[in-house]
Amino acid sequence: MLTIEAGTPEERAYLEVKLNEFNAQMVPRTQAESIIFVDFSLKDNNGAIVGGINALAYGWKVIFVNVLWIDKRYRHGGYGSRLLLQVEEEAVKMGCHLIHLDTFDFQAKDFYLKQGYEVFGELADCPTGHKRFFLKKVL
Repeated sequence: MLTIEAGTPEERAYLEVKLNEFNAQMVPRTQAESIIFVDFSLKDNNGAIVGGINALAYGWKVIFVNVLWIDKRYRHGGYGSRLLLQVEEEAVKMGCHLIHLDTFDFQAKDFYLKQGYEVFGELADCPTGHKRFFLKKVL
């Protein structure tokens, strides 16, 4: 008989390994490492972080942008565009062909559209009363 129990961090890691093994059997990886982090920080003259981007290349030379944030004092100064372009350029050097991300209606959908991204999915009421958008760009 099988039971369902709350998972532990170790069990979460085990499940991720097993899913990655299955994925690799179905579609072989096209990059040596299963995940390659592509992160850049934006710092002021004192070395304080005032923005940055966290992205990762996974399995098949596809980039996912997890975080792009700029302190409100520096927004609309072109820094977000520069950070995103930095990741895109690094992705191309790595042989990546696709980049994707998600954003909410109260975040930066129009910014990404101006950068050449296109919406390929939308999730309503996430959170309630708002929308989450999924965007991609072919590199």
